[in-house]
Amino acid sequence: MLPTTRTLRIAACAVATLAAVAGTATPAASASAPAAGAYVLVNAASGLCLDVPGKSTADGAQLAQHACNGGTNQTWTLSNVSGGQRLTASHSGKCATIKDAGASAGKAVVQQACATGAFHTWRLDLVSGSAYRVVNLGSGKCLNVKDGSTAAGAAVQQNSCDAAAGKRWTLKAAGSAPAPAPTATAKPTPAPTATAKPTPAPTATTSPLPGWPTANGQQPVTETIAVSGLRDGGMKRFYGSGALGGDGQNEGQAPLFKLADGAVLQNVIIGSPGADGVHCVGTCTLKNVWWEDVGEDAATFKGTSAAQTMTIDGGGARAASDKVFQHNGPGTMVLKNLRVENFGKLYRSCGNCSKQYARHVVVSNVQVTAPAKSLVGINPNYGDTAKLSAITIVGDSGRKISICDRYKGVTSGEPSKTGSGPDGVSCRYTASDVAYR
Repeated sequence: MLPTTRTLRIAACAVATLAAVAGTATPAASASAPAAGAYVLVNAASGLCLDVPGKSTADGAQLAQHACNGGTNQTWTLSNVSGGQRLTASHSGKCATIKDAGASAGKAVVQQACATGAFHTWRLDLVSGSAYRVVNLGSGKCLNVKDGSTAAGAAVQQNSCDAAAGKRWTLKAAGSAPAPAPTATAKPTPAPTATAKPTPAPTATTSPLPGWPTANGQQPVTETIAVSGLRDGGMKRFYGSGALGGDGQNEGQAPLFKLADGAVLQNVIIGSPGADGVHCVGTCTLKNVWWEDVGEDAATFKGTSAAQTMTIDGGGARAASDKVFQHNGPGTMVLKNLRVENFGKLYRSCGNCSKQYARHVVVSNVQVTAPAKSLVGINPNYGDTAKLSAITIVGDSGRKISICDRYKGVTSGEPSKTGSGPDGVSCRYTASDVAYR
C-alpha cells in the first residue's frame, strides 16, 4: 500500500500569551509526547489519515480523513513549543487549530496561518501502545472524526476526550512504517556484544483472506446506481439487467455503480452480467466487494486529480477475460487483502488513453490463483510506479504469470511492451515479496 504523509508541527507559544488565552497557567508538555519530526496521523477507528482535502492552502480549510496516499497534505510536522506541540501541514505550512477559537464540542478543526496561542497548541497523550489522544490546549477537547465515522472524507472536529477509537491517532514517521516511541519511556540501549548480528528487515506477511461469500438476496440493476457518501449492500448480489445486461468486452459500457468523490461502497456482491462493474470519479473506497464474474472490468478509476486515491480493500474477483482493475485517470490505486482467480491482468494503467498521466498502484496481501497472465501493467514513460508486497500465487508451478510488465504508453494506437520484472524504479518489489504454492 502507498503510505500517506502529512506534517505535524508545533509553533512557539509564549507562556504569558497562553495563560491569557486559556485562562490558566501553561501546562507542561506531556511526558509521553512523541519526538518532534514529520509524521502521518492514522485514525485508530478507520485506518484513514488526517488530511487537508484537495491539498487546499486556504485558511479555514476543514481537515478530514482520507485513504493514506503519502501526499504532502497528509504529512504533518510536529514541533515543540512552550506547553505543548504544534501541527503544521507540509504542503501549506499552516497549522491545525480550532475554527474561531471555539471551545464547544463539534467545532471544526481547520488549518490556519500559524500563530501563538493555546488554540494553535496541542498536547499528545499516549493512551495505549502507539496510540495518542491529541488534545487542544485552548479547549481541552480531543481531535475527533465526526460521529466516529470510518468513511473516507469524514470531517475532523474536536469533541470531549474519552476512550472512543475515533479519538485516538497513531503516529507513523513520514515515509516509514514504525510508529515513534514515546520520548519519556525511552530506556538505554545495552551495548552490543561481540557476537551480535544485525536483525534482518522484516518482509511483508500475508493475512488470512475470507472465502467467497453467500449472497443475502439479489437485485437486478437496470440503470447505474449513483453512490455518494456510504452505501452498504448488506452482502446482496447486484447484477445487470436491461441496458446493463451485457458482460462482454465492449468498450464504453455503463457501470452498475458510479462512486462520487469521497464515496464508500461496501459489502456488495456483483453477479453476472456485471456490465462495467464500478466506476470511481475521485477518491473512493470499495470494501468487501466481490465480483463473481467480471464483465468488461471489475472497477475503473476515472479520477481527475493526482492527489486522489481509489482503494479496494478486501473481497475478490474472478473470471475476468481481460483486466480486473483499470486505471484511466491520474492518482493512486491501492489493492489490498484481495483474492483473484482466473483472469487476464489484475491491474492495468491505461496504455492508450487520449490523455495520459503518471499513475501509481500499491498491491499488498493479494492471493492470486491461476490461470492468469499478469498482475500489473504500467507505463514508466509517463512516470507510473508499482509497489508490490505479500503476494501469494497458487497453481502456477511453471511461474508463467508475469508480476510486473512495463510498457511504452501512447495516446493513440497500441502500447509496446518494454520489459518485465523488478527494476527498483518503476516495478518495486523483490523475490521475497512473492510466494508460490
